[in-house]
Amino acid sequence: MSLEDANLSSAHLGDANLSLADLIRANLRYANLIRTDLSSTNLGGANLSGANLNDADLSSANLSDANLSGANLSDAKVMF
Repeated sequence: MSLEDANLSSAHLGDANLSLADLIRANLRYANLIRTDLSSTNLGGANLSGANLNDADLSSANLSDANLSGANLSDAKVMF
């Protein structure tokens, strides 16, 4: 699924399955991504500032050049 350059700021995507999605340069600022499956998702250059990624699955996700400033990563699964 390609959401490249999508504006998803402040979106409520908690519990969504976005595994393998293409979110290159997506704007996810202040998005609710609680318990979201982002495994193997391409988040290269995405803006995740202020996003709530509590308990999200980021295993094998591409986070190169992603902005994670102020993001909540409590209990997030991050394995590369």
